[in-house]
Amino acid sequence: MTYVDGFVAAVPTANKEAFRQHADKAAEVFKEHGALQVIECWGDDVPDGEVTSFPMAVKREPNETVIFSWILWPSRDVRNQGMETVMADPRLQPESNPMPFDGKRLIYGGFEVLVDR
Repeated sequence: MTYVDGFVAAVPTANKEAFRQHADKAAEVFKEHGALQVIECWGDDVPDGEVTSFPMAVKREPNETVIFSWILWPSRDVRNQGMETVMADPRLQPESNPMPFDGKRLIYGGFEVLVDR
């Protein structure tokens, strides 16, 4: 069964193109290591909440935009093996492809797919 890694972060709005380039390079590496699909989304209708929200979760600052991303894998086993090799890939090391945002505020997790229509 397919498996999904999900991500939410706040990216400085001025870094939109740098983020797109960073994400494009990363997507290539993830797909080489077993990912079926990599989706990177730039927020354009992400409201502030009163109790919870994406902006609150990532502590978005006024000059930042929320991104929402996911990686689709064939299975959790493929994801585990793929993530291990992706993290070791020199093309994704900070010297080669620095993150254009604060990685300390990146929210991520792995999810088992329950419904896929």
